[in-house]
Amino acid sequence: MTPIAPSTLSPLLLTVAVGFAYVRRIRRSFGKQPYHSTRTYVRMALLALACAGLLFAAATLPVAGVALAIVVGLVAGGALGAFAVLHTQVEAVDGARWYTPNPWIGGALSLLLVARLAWRYGSGAFSQGAANAAQNASPLTLGIAATLVAFYLVNGAGIAWRMRALAPDRTAA
Repeated sequence: MTPIAPSTLSPLLLTVAVGFAYVRRIRRSFGKQPYHSTRTYVRMALLALACAGLLFAAATLPVAGVALAIVVGLVAGGALGAFAVLHTQVEAVDGARWYTPNPWIGGALSLLLVARLAWRYGSGAFSQGAANAAQNASPLTLGIAATLVAFYLVNGAGIAWRMRALAPDRTAA
């Protein structure tokens, strides 16, 4: 039997790892979720870095329409995030804080990203390596990424704000 070369196995393993991470992300869009403030703030910091990276890409990538797509994505994602916060239920039960996100908004955004990545993969955009990354920058893909980053950033901040208001008053003790 011929051994499998690591260079052949790497793309498959990366695809499986990304798929697993995304399935975990999608699961957080459905059902009652425990609130962890530290995780929320770390996630918001990472999303802020991703947002800065997208803004840097908007300013530097030479592909036509990228800047407009990223700005429109950030605005649309921020608006959707604010809308989602209004439709998220928060509660405190026995000292633990929980939230239930609106499944339609998170599910639709997740499906949109998976469909776009599948379309890009099917058209061979990922087969040319990192050397042609700037030339392969798709305004639609970057716009969707900006929408997701802004959505999760605004949604996380809104949930953190609502949870802070839900926290018991510690000055009364």
